[in-house]
Amino acid sequence: MTGPCGGFLQRDHNSRGMIQSASRRGIMVATAAGLAAYIARRAGAEPSIAKQRNEDMDIDIKRSGSRPSTKGSAEWFTGAVRVDPLFQAPDPARVSGAHVTFEPGARTAWHTHPLGQTLIITSGFGWVQKDGGPIEEVRPGDVVWFPPGLKHWHGASPATAMSHIAIQESLNGSPVTWMEKVGDEQYRK
Repeated sequence: MTGPCGGFLQRDHNSRGMIQSASRRGIMVATAAGLAAYIARRAGAEPSIAKQRNEDMDIDIKRSGSRPSTKGSAEWFTGAVRVDPLFQAPDPARVSGAHVTFEPGARTAWHTHPLGQTLIITSGFGWVQKDGGPIEEVRPGDVVWFPPGLKHWHGASPATAMSHIAIQESLNGSPVTWMEKVGDEQYRK
């Protein structure tokens, strides 16, 4: 008797049914063992694409202090700003990150990011603002997300320095579009 998928159904445990069931199991085990041996031989002769790719890749560790700090450009920042590059992923990845320190009163110009930006506040007390919105206070441990294309600025408060890790992606080779500076009247609460 056969089941809905054509397999043998054992109606009772007579000796003939047990032999047929054992024979079928033996055939299945032998087939599986043969298939496993074939796959093992093929794997040994021809490494998989993933294995080949893994052998061509390596871990890239950027050692602390191995990349020089730079001063924030006067074109894009007001006040004293230090940028410590953290990473720039190689193609095809497009993400980069930096640790940015703003001295009291320092800030970015208005700008946008084509694929958005994440800030992780690491020390101090700072401000962020979107165009047309209120100034928001940020402190260590806060994580700020600016959606793609949102015009905004960020920086230290007037009396306290602020540092953050900035993470953004490039689109067509550019992670940011810089705009006009944030004037003192806009910056003051």
